[in-house]
Amino acid sequence: MERTASAVWRGGLKDGKGVISSQSGVLKDTQYSFSTRFESGIGTNPEELIAAAHAGCFTMALSAQLGNANLTAESLETTANVKFEKTDDGFKITAIRLTTRAKVPGASESAFDTAAQNAKNGCPISRLFQGNTDITLDAKLI
Repeated sequence: MERTASAVWRGGLKDGKGVISSQSGVLKDTQYSFSTRFESGIGTNPEELIAAAHAGCFTMALSAQLGNANLTAESLETTANVKFEKTDDGFKITAIRLTTRAKVPGASESAFDTAAQNAKNGCPISRLFQGNTDITLDAKLI
């Protein structure tokens, strides 16, 4: 399985602008620029897209892990906060914080915590960052 996305950029770093598109069409000529990445401009940026991908990936993995424990979530809500900062080696994603609130009928705290940790460690986006980015998880049943 392969997925495709593309980016087009015109101009210099600070005065240029670009667009991002995805194979599915969900992103189609979506604007990004220096100001959307380093300031507060309108549009998206690579780190926001990584946060969305990680939140989605982790949440699906958590649903699968709960299913392995014969549990089905009523709802799983995850936020991924990507920390992007300048280091001695240049800009880098230095940390990702996953925050999940879940309604899972019949789940014990222990079973939920095990499923959440397994999802954090096993989802493909987490695995992509393991070893070079600090990934933390705050997962709670509500």
